[in-house]
Amino acid sequence: MGDRKITIAIDGYSSCGKSTIARAIASRLSYNYVDTGAMYRSVTLYALRNGLINGKMLDTDGLVDQLDAIHIEFSFNPESRVSEVLLNGENVEQLIRQMDVNDWVSQVSAVAEVRKKMVKLQQKMGQGKGIAMDGRDIGTDVFPDAELKIFMTADPDVRAKRRFDELETKKIPASLADVKANLLARDHEDMTRKESPLRKAHDAITLDNTHLSREQQLDFVYELAIGLIHKKKNAVAG
Repeated sequence: MGDRKITIAIDGYSSCGKSTIARAIASRLSYNYVDTGAMYRSVTLYALRNGLINGKMLDTDGLVDQLDAIHIEFSFNPESRVSEVLLNGENVEQLIRQMDVNDWVSQVSAVAEVRKKMVKLQQKMGQGKGIAMDGRDIGTDVFPDAELKIFMTADPDVRAKRRFDELETKKIPASLADVKANLLARDHEDMTRKESPLRKAHDAITLDNTHLSREQQLDFVYELAIGLIHKKKNAVAG
């Protein structure tokens, strides 16, 4: 029944809850979910571990030379019931959430060769539809023909507080001021980079979740998805 499934692309700013909603809508529809942010974070962790980031410099050429040594895949955790990212066979789901990774992920993501490799891998994962994927360029570059595109946004102070609370829950040290500064810096870097900048697709639907609960957001996306799925089913039947 793959011909009746759709592709759901969710883009937006940092700490808007893109992964939460993408994961939830995938679960409700029994679709596959891919956390593209975790993929770029994994590359960043590799760069940090292998001396490709020193002080305030990213060794771009060195990173590009070592791209073939970076293998990323997802493994389903039956206890948490979510797919967790593996970097060269190691589960790094928690390690990639650290602040040092946050500080560098936008710069690493801006490297053209990195994005090309990740986009190719993401497109391979999305073959056959029935997938929900979130990131910065899913609806514009990875799946420009996705049936449902959502662009998520929220007030920066609200986003910073959400991110800070998430880090506290995971016992990752950080200050609210540092989290907000990092968030705004990432927004700027994501929007101004030359390779696949963050931008709203012309046919994307905006979801401002500043004052919305997780359930309200999920219901909003679910209703849109169901409408498109029924429309596709009717077209196939016809």
